[in-house]
Amino acid sequence: MKKRALCLFTALCLTASLAAPALAADADTKLETIRVLGILSGDGNGNLNLGNAVTRAEFVTMMTAASPYKDTVGASNGSALFKDVKTGHWASGYIRLAVEQGWVSGYVDGTFRPGNTITLEEACTALLRMLGYDSGALAGSFPSAQLSKASAIGLLDDLDVKQGQKLTRQECVGLFYNALLAETGGGQVYGTTLGYTITNDELDWPTLVNKNTKGPYVAQSGSVSLPFSTSGVTVYRNGTASSLSAVKRYDVYYYNESLRTVWVYSDRITGTLTDVSPNTAAPTAVTVAGNRYDLGTSTVVYQFSSQGSFRTGDTVTLLLGKDGEVVSVISAAQNSEDTTYYGVVVASAKSASSSNTTSADSASIQTATQVACTDGVLRTFYHSGSTWSAGRIVSVDTDGSASRLKDQSKATLEGRFSSDGSTFAGYRLAADVQILDTDSTGGYARIYPSRLAGSDLSSGDVLYYSLNGSGEIDRLILNRATGDTMDYIYLTRAASETGGMSVSGSYTYYLDGQSQTISGSTAYSVSIGGAMLVYKDGAVNNIKQLQSVSLTSLGDLYAMSDNRKYLLDEDVQVLLKDDSTSNGYYVTKLADINDDDYRLTGWYDDFGYAAGGRIRIIVAAPN
Repeated sequence: MKKRALCLFTALCLTASLAAPALAADADTKLETIRVLGILSGDGNGNLNLGNAVTRAEFVTMMTAASPYKDTVGASNGSALFKDVKTGHWASGYIRLAVEQGWVSGYVDGTFRPGNTITLEEACTALLRMLGYDSGALAGSFPSAQLSKASAIGLLDDLDVKQGQKLTRQECVGLFYNALLAETGGGQVYGTTLGYTITNDELDWPTLVNKNTKGPYVAQSGSVSLPFSTSGVTVYRNGTASSLSAVKRYDVYYYNESLRTVWVYSDRITGTLTDVSPNTAAPTAVTVAGNRYDLGTSTVVYQFSSQGSFRTGDTVTLLLGKDGEVVSVISAAQNSEDTTYYGVVVASAKSASSSNTTSADSASIQTATQVACTDGVLRTFYHSGSTWSAGRIVSVDTDGSASRLKDQSKATLEGRFSSDGSTFAGYRLAADVQILDTDSTGGYARIYPSRLAGSDLSSGDVLYYSLNGSGEIDRLILNRATGDTMDYIYLTRAASETGGMSVSGSYTYYLDGQSQTISGSTAYSVSIGGAMLVYKDGAVNNIKQLQSVSLTSLGDLYAMSDNRKYLLDEDVQVLLKDDSTSNGYYVTKLADINDDDYRLTGWYDDFGYAAGGRIRIIVAAPN
């Protein structure tokens, strides 16, 4: 079937992809890890002051945060163990714990000297004790024995610090990160004893962030409630740097106190509730506007249960979290801003739709219209009135009572996208611009500005555009501008026969990694190789051959054929020729082939798409 856009609700990545090759953590990753674990925190304004020297009191506080006792020490735990550390001293509880655990000790004159800056050998001695290394595990005398052992277990990796040097906060970041990866006296990786995940000899950053991130919460009054000062806090709204003043009522938010970061999401789905599954006794998912959404909190499970107040037939607004799960639900009437969707009609038919009444005759005939919306989501809207023809550009207003479709006149535009995709035809694109490419056969694809960078679009390529209050393009509906709405296949068999007055054809091909066959009374002018399926009324109506090219070099984004560059489709299909398989090919990944070990053939579309001409299929044959 047609390519469909990715779901709107892809979560904001807190970290780099785990699928990437394992690399040693860089300085920024180490810093953020130590921050998220609460080992290092900023001042009242969030400043980390990494160049400042670390005192003995500060160091034992860091040690406590890097120990099993991180949540057990507070201001009330202090006691006057030393002449210069009174009960009311801010670090007295941490100093007491460190002394009781044998990590540190005071001086012979009865002082602890909490304000003295800590040296490398003092820090290493304390950390070795915390890791379970007693004097019997050390060879030699202080401080050479301690520094030698610290180096042996990796405490000093990537640190440029000498004996006697006073440590800064930046150097403590590296020291504590190394301690979490070091082997304890008992032979375990220290971080795992604290419950942290170690992957490829590094702390698993996504796990740490998720573990220390609180939420989801709903901004019921249009503001967030945080247990820490908002001064200097970092805010992301829908993946873009923002501010707390941008938070609106019913936004969903998460926060990480150690990172002093707040993530805010405003994804909402308004439409008719048509199903609660598996049942209202213990619901786990709901269907709204024709799409299924998982329930992600106990609150929303209750709201959709038989004890809650929402029933099938209601027009509701779902509040979605970072992973596209439903966090809460409100009646559409509560939504202070009526939701309006824009898109292209895919299909429309009369449908029996249940209301929320208890009458036995509660089913009524309504019109169910599927609209490919500019955010790439196919939604079903139930409304009164006649059906709508496929391909019409519409807006859909949803409120507490119904959905209303309105015809939108074409609004064409022509011009060039800038090389960075930030402007088109003299207009800037909004940060949250929604671009939808469509075709006359019902195909659609969500497009992002970078996909169109440097492309020239004619008026025939643009069906509709709209501007926001700042005069920026916020919606753009295209007409076969990219070719990304089409299905690209690799034919492994193409046979046609003519018998008297009849013609027949049989075609076997790979599509999205699956081998399929179609046959019938139609023969197409294609041969083994890359091709494109053309649909009509949901069925294959034609097969068109792609153009082939021998590739001389291959990268992640483009390939070369001698001196000509070809951009790769983001979903490029890769097949490896293998005569031992039944069809002679098997599906592989771009990362698994190269231009040294394989002869590469690329197949690209050459059908006049404004932003087309991309290699859709690569076939690799071993040298």
